[in-house]
Amino acid sequence: MWKGLGVCTALTVGGFTLADIPVIQQSGISPLVFALLLGMFAGNLPWARKAEGLAPGLKFATRWLLRGGIVLFGFSITFGQILALGLGVVALDIMVMSTILVLGYQLGTRVFKLDAETALLTSAGSAICGAAAILATETTIRPKPAATSMAVATVVLFGSLAMFVYPALYSVLGWDESLYGVYIGATVHEVAQVVAAGEAIGADALANAVIVKLVRVMLLVPFLLIVGQWWVRRDKTEQPAQADGSRITIPWFAFGFVAMVVVNSVITLPAMAHESLILAGQIALAMAMAALGYETRIDKLRSLGFKPFFLALILFVVLIGEGLFLTPLLMGA
Repeated sequence: MWKGLGVCTALTVGGFTLADIPVIQQSGISPLVFALLLGMFAGNLPWARKAEGLAPGLKFATRWLLRGGIVLFGFSITFGQILALGLGVVALDIMVMSTILVLGYQLGTRVFKLDAETALLTSAGSAICGAAAILATETTIRPKPAATSMAVATVVLFGSLAMFVYPALYSVLGWDESLYGVYIGATVHEVAQVVAAGEAIGADALANAVIVKLVRVMLLVPFLLIVGQWWVRRDKTEQPAQADGSRITIPWFAFGFVAMVVVNSVITLPAMAHESLILAGQIALAMAMAALGYETRIDKLRSLGFKPFFLALILFVVLIGEGLFLTPLLMGA
């Protein structure tokens, strides 16, 4: 196991090092993304296919470190932050998330003829919270590593594009800064990308954007509970011969995530301890991404083609348009 974890650790250190470069840091790209890319690079080197003894450590990272990272992500949220903006924010996030998930899966499987795993992961990344949602969904449906890596790539591309598009739209729309922050939080992919876009507008926009985004992150829990049951029933329908061996997948780590939100809401931890727990979660997620990248083969990505990116582009446009319509409607502006 230790050989595989050692590789993940080295790739994670490289990912955080790259993310800390000043020019890259301003772009808002997460260390998780760099860990994934470094993993893909290392995993596709000639010697990587011959390396032995790595599988147990890689498997541990993609399962247990991933779940632990998502649980610790709960320390980023409090219920007080959610209640401060009212129920309109919850309704907005639910409507945006539901639209993107249903539309993305239907377009992906019916129009673009993608496999169900790639369509669902791409949709989840756009609808909820980027790479974290993709990784959490990955633990529930257990797709091929290539599908996960491709879904993360779409989030990186269009989430990064959002950091430039949203500030440009703000100057055209003339909305109130606080309201525009709600719009950013409800429709931009990653937490880091939300922060970058919100900072470009102003302090009020940033504060609201982060809170609304964290409400979307909370919706990851009911999504995982629903998709876990639906996925097993779908497998039973498509492969009845295997029905007896199938069982409902309950993502217990999602309840751990909620528990950490509760702890973070009722207990004030010392600043250093709080920051250390959040950093530990980021490191665990980065190691999981490094392992997924290492197990991804470029030839598998090529077989998926550009269709996932076309799907993600459509979802990106829908996010912008739906948010423009629903945000002032539900927030009473």
